[in-house]
Amino acid sequence: MTALRSLVGLLLLLCASRATAADRPNILFIFTDDHASHAISAYGSKINETPNLDRIATGGMRFDNCFVTNSICGPSRAVILTGKYSHVNGFMWNGQRFDGTQQTFPKLLQKSGYQTAVIGKWHLGEHMAPMGFDYSEVLIGQGAYYNPRMLRDENGTGEQERTNYTGYTTDIITDLALDWLKQDRDQSKPFMLMFQHKAPHREWAPGPDHLHMYDDVEIPEPDDLFDDYSGRGRAAHEQDMTIAKTMTARDLKFTVPPYLNEEQREVWNAAYGPKNKAFEEADLKGKELVRWKYQRYIKDYLRCIASVDDNVGRVLDYLDEAGLAEDTIVIYSSDQGFYLGDHGWFDKRFMYEESYKMPLLVRWPGVTEPGSVNTDIVSNIDFAETFLDAAGVEIPDDMQGRSLIPLLEGETPDDWRDSHYYHYYEFFNERRSAHMVRRHYGVRTDRYKLIHFYNVGEWELYDLKNDPGEHQSVYDDPQYDHIVRELKEKIRYWQDRLDVPDDYGSVEANPPSLTARPRQRRQQQNRQRQQQQQQQKK
Repeated sequence: MTALRSLVGLLLLLCASRATAADRPNILFIFTDDHASHAISAYGSKINETPNLDRIATGGMRFDNCFVTNSICGPSRAVILTGKYSHVNGFMWNGQRFDGTQQTFPKLLQKSGYQTAVIGKWHLGEHMAPMGFDYSEVLIGQGAYYNPRMLRDENGTGEQERTNYTGYTTDIITDLALDWLKQDRDQSKPFMLMFQHKAPHREWAPGPDHLHMYDDVEIPEPDDLFDDYSGRGRAAHEQDMTIAKTMTARDLKFTVPPYLNEEQREVWNAAYGPKNKAFEEADLKGKELVRWKYQRYIKDYLRCIASVDDNVGRVLDYLDEAGLAEDTIVIYSSDQGFYLGDHGWFDKRFMYEESYKMPLLVRWPGVTEPGSVNTDIVSNIDFAETFLDAAGVEIPDDMQGRSLIPLLEGETPDDWRDSHYYHYYEFFNERRSAHMVRRHYGVRTDRYKLIHFYNVGEWELYDLKNDPGEHQSVYDDPQYDHIVRELKEKIRYWQDRLDVPDDYGSVEANPPSLTARPRQRRQQQNRQRQQQQQQQKK
């Protein structure tokens, strides 16, 4: 009799477990690289429309104050996987190798009964297969816009097989994601799919369907395309990410991408050949040349986004057709923001709004009110906790963010954060740093932002209400002294709470290797040798 009761109890437990598992939502995390929120029409873009991304916003919630902890590709991805800041998860700048053995939210979901997959851009090191996934197929390194090479791990064993595809990478990643959803997933389990695009990362190579998009359109220029940085400090003046000076011939499509096959090359040349010829005949100089470069850049950037938007639509359509939409949380985000000619720049890295702010759109039928907008301060440090909470998985104590579920349900907890901490590290002594953006940390509230470029000893303070474009630092203005004191206290609070190590002095204020470009350094070295030889002769 006791054995019978035990058996009945076990069966009831199993049935309850299956019912609980059946109620757990699927999670579709759509992720792009370098997509600025001000290039999404749901965020009020003045330069393009994104009807399929808007479907997520109109069906769910738009977050207007989502901020990245470290505005660079790989570190942002590592933060999302671990729910921990860069100095804790160990991936502080691009070029490092992510420690895949550490705790991540996919591993925890996998243990709880979710089927997990990642398809598309990984960008956390080629030498270790993504861990915590039942299936992965990822681009090798940065990946190419056409004819991508990828690494596939069909069973989550860590053994990867090289695969080669012909076509446009955004389309191919979507094809692979749809194949997995339709054919390869275990329909008895809830799924978590990370569907991650290369686009719209530099060098912004459009797909064949969008090569002529915007040809007859003049994209509006940002008001500060010719910003002189007079209201900012040394870091803004020293950066190397301007449309005027930094863009290469490949960025501007004066050279043909090497990864195109013969047929693709013909289509490419038919699109860019006449445009390039018209440019050569115009013989532009000065500001007119910068304006031309801006148009070439922004149109290619937006063409890449148009392809992403089309392909997101394909996946949303499949969820509807397969009856999965009501049971699936759809999240759209990007690894950070991006400069779209703002301040005359492209790229990211700085804590200024355009690259600090991330898009975040979430659709969760039955939980999140369609068309709702949230203005609380949230971050990519919260993503892992949110996915775990939605799946009913306990959030580990060592994660450093918070679940967004209360916000998605329309309620803001009384103790929700009133500020956000940021820290950027990718600036080095030993080699020329990409785009020359100084290491800095800072804190942002709903109105103010304080930034410390600590290796050059400079502070900047911005009043975002009076100066939303962050053109004039008011750090030295006496009327803001009390704000400076308050924000420095918040920085100390966050650095203590997050256990941020001391990084002062990590890079010299004027390192010899960074005072000139490589060619200039060689010229300086040659002159020094010549001077030494002349002195020896004397």
